[in-house]
Amino acid sequence: MSKGGTVRTVDRTHVAAVAGCLRDGGIVLVPTDTVFGLAVLPADEAAVNRLFELKRRSPERRLPVMVAETGQLASLGVAVTDAARTLLASQYVPGPLTIALGFADHGRPDWLRTRDEVAVRIPRDDFLLAVLRQTGPLFVTSANAHGMASPDRVEEILDQLSDAPDMIVEGAAGGGQPSTLVNCRLVPPVVEREGAVSKAEIARLLS
Repeated sequence: MSKGGTVRTVDRTHVAAVAGCLRDGGIVLVPTDTVFGLAVLPADEAAVNRLFELKRRSPERRLPVMVAETGQLASLGVAVTDAARTLLASQYVPGPLTIALGFADHGRPDWLRTRDEVAVRIPRDDFLLAVLRQTGPLFVTSANAHGMASPDRVEEILDQLSDAPDMIVEGAAGGGQPSTLVNCRLVPPVVEREGAVSKAEIARLLS
């Protein structure tokens, strides 16, 4: 969609419409349980390239994935370590905890073929979970231009982006803090971004 084009705005009851937009190659601006996000279907290469352009972000920087439940991890072909299992069983999943995982010897989809690892999160948000159950895993990245803070108002987000998304979901984002990112591919695991869950709490969970 070109700058200044018509962007469809829907409320959080329109799960099927949002899922349909994503399956049709659209980019959707969604309020999440942490910050606003931009969602796209990972297997749609053209849509993913547009997302990088919107954020003015290099395609070399990897996008995180959202899933609806731990059962969807199998479709990513990831290797779930003992530390990752501990975190996945914690009170922060679903919630503001992103876990980076390496890959098993089989089952990796083509859209992850160049990766050594993938960062995955299950959101604590009924609307997003409903969408993810219809679409399967999605790339969902913070809705901001690369290198800038994540705004808490849609108008500010649109001012930052190089173009408009195809659909906007009404509503406010959660706490405003990004999720905490723990790399469980590494031994021992490393907190690579401290967000809504503190490093001390991660250490307690893994002790």
